[in-house]
Amino acid sequence: MSVLVGKEAPDFTAVAVMPDNTFDENFNLRDYTKGKIAVLFFWPADFTFVCPSEIIAFNNRMEEFKKRNVAVVGCSVDSQFVHLTWKNTPVENGGVGNVRFPMVSDLGGDICRKYDILSPAKLAYRATFLIDQEGKVIHQIVNELSIGRNIDDLIRTIDALMFTQEHGDVCPANWKKGQEAIKPTKEGIADFLKNNAEKL
Repeated sequence: MSVLVGKEAPDFTAVAVMPDNTFDENFNLRDYTKGKIAVLFFWPADFTFVCPSEIIAFNNRMEEFKKRNVAVVGCSVDSQFVHLTWKNTPVENGGVGNVRFPMVSDLGGDICRKYDILSPAKLAYRATFLIDQEGKVIHQIVNELSIGRNIDDLIRTIDALMFTQEHGDVCPANWKKGQEAIKPTKEGIADFLKNNAEKL
């Protein structure tokens, strides 16, 4: 499996179900996310078990992503028609409801191959890629099919990226917005550890 951190995020054009439930036959990742921090996440398949919990968790935090001007894009190997049917299925019946981010169809698995996250079963692993405003991957996490992701920690990671971009300081283990960061110098880390080592 490739590590894409530090590299340009592979671009793609594919059909996607948009938030208003229309089909965009030429959805392009780079165009949709241009100038924004972006989250591209993959799930194994629609109408499965862990997947709807993750889709709903992402959707429930869309206001948090919007506050940070972050574009969210989801993708699986299902068709656009299955995506739309899943959106139109009530949550109490295993659906995801009217989620507010594009759901890309990667029916042949080509996008998954570009990101090197296609499982032997031809399903996407639970992969998340955080992409900066220049289109570079700065964070990735890949889970086996049975383990759901922590969306709140993804938001924490976005906050750390934005803080570092704005201030130049670096963020220690378990850092959360509003907490002390580290001056990236020998003196800076020594001072931070003197005051915080026992709390880490």
